[in-house]
Amino acid sequence: MYDFIIIGGGILGMSTAMQLIRAYPDKKMLLVEKEDGPARHQTGHNSGVIHAGVYYTPGSLKARFCLEGNRATKAFCDEHGIAYDECGKLLVATNDLELQRMQALWERTEANGLERFWLSRNELHEREPNIVGVGGIFVPSSGIVSYAEVAAAMGREFEAAGGEIRYATSVTGLEERSGEVVVSTGRGEFTTRHLVSCSGLMADRVVRMLGIEPDFTICPFRGEYYRLPPEHNRIVNHLIYPIPDPSMPFLGVHLTRMIDGSVTVGPNAVLAWKREGYQKTDISFSDSLAMLRHSGIRKVLKANLRPGLIELKNSLYKKGYLEEVRKYCPSLTLDDLEPYPAGVRAQAVSNDGKLVDDFLFVNTRRTVNVCNAPSPAATSAIPIGAHIVEQVKAQVEN
Repeated sequence: MYDFIIIGGGILGMSTAMQLIRAYPDKKMLLVEKEDGPARHQTGHNSGVIHAGVYYTPGSLKARFCLEGNRATKAFCDEHGIAYDECGKLLVATNDLELQRMQALWERTEANGLERFWLSRNELHEREPNIVGVGGIFVPSSGIVSYAEVAAAMGREFEAAGGEIRYATSVTGLEERSGEVVVSTGRGEFTTRHLVSCSGLMADRVVRMLGIEPDFTICPFRGEYYRLPPEHNRIVNHLIYPIPDPSMPFLGVHLTRMIDGSVTVGPNAVLAWKREGYQKTDISFSDSLAMLRHSGIRKVLKANLRPGLIELKNSLYKKGYLEEVRKYCPSLTLDDLEPYPAGVRAQAVSNDGKLVDDFLFVNTRRTVNVCNAPSPAATSAIPIGAHIVEQVKAQVEN
């Protein structure tokens, strides 16, 4: 019998496990992960940006956790000798309409308590000679890191404190009984007094295992990237983001300086026809059918038909993808867009057809289940983990 079992070896599961064992150092804990190592899905397939909290609604969990997480992530890296680069982020307006939209972001960054600087066209050019625009916002606290390394370090800390991790252990069933939760896996059955699930792309399926019909479903969106050739590793000095279009559900294609010195272009956002469909050819008939049967997903697709078709076109035709980044970096050519692995984001969609924008939890008497952890979840992993631990403590005390 375990006191706590955590499902999920991504950065949220590892952060929760690390902080839970700090809170209960004498308790018996197990983390199970279906892959053969940590951070094999969203954590290991993202842009690695340490976000500052530019875009998020003031007062939301996303805004609060991002600001706290930005500082906590850097402190954790300092403590564990993990490389990161506080290179700063530039949001670039390329026309007068985007300049108007940038004003709204300026006000939001103030409400979220961020240090930022308004740049004129000339000031933007001084900072970024290869970027064109009519103005920009510079946010110095944004940075870059390998979240896979961060997650692995959290796992090591958990194990050093007495926690147990079992990889290649997929959860096949859950049953909440009086006084315990039974966790069935491909490697046997475990019982625990309390359960935490941080299962990303499988979050709704885990909730169903507990006998709950969720009022949302997970919709996988593939984010496709390209990498620039090594001669362009210094093409930008900061992270370069476009001013987002309010009609589009995601932020748009950006240039990201990676921690290994390379520069990536992306991501876009296209529907994945498989829960873990990292390749364009990855198709699951059962996953696709389940998505198309869900009324909420059909409503989202209908409401975003035009931007969705644009994203699909740019996914299929590299020239369209290139034009997105050439709006602010006109020197790039088709030959500069080299292959790079895609990621898949787990986006919760409500039954009434809304993209769930904030963090979402579904809890029972003995379980805490993270059901939506959108960007900036990796940046926010430490405060999210602390928030989960507080929810667990409330269950334990009751």
